[in-house]
Amino acid sequence: MKRLHLKIYGLVQGVYFRSTARQKARELRLSGWVKNRPDGTVETVAEGEEEKLNEYKKWCKIGPPEARVEEVQEKWEEPTGEFKGFGVT
Repeated sequence: MKRLHLKIYGLVQGVYFRSTARQKARELRLSGWVKNRPDGTVETVAEGEEEKLNEYKKWCKIGPPEARVEEVQEKWEEPTGEFKGFGVT
C-alpha cells in the first residue's frame, strides 16, 4: 500500500477532470479524493497498490479529452488508510 499526492497544472478546471479522475481511481480500486484548488490547479491524493497508483498518475498527466495538462507535481507519502472510497471535494 502506497500514497500518492499530485498537483496538476494547466487547463484542468471546468473540463470534467475531477469526475473522470474519480472514475479512473475507482476503476483502479484506489481510495482518496480529488478537488479544484483556488489557484486553478487540481489536487488529488490516492492510496492503493503502487502499480495502480502509477497507472492513475499516467492518466492524470493526460486527463480527459478537454483538458490540457502542462505539469504534474508528485509526492509519495506514507499511507494512512483514512479513506473509504474515492470522492470529489
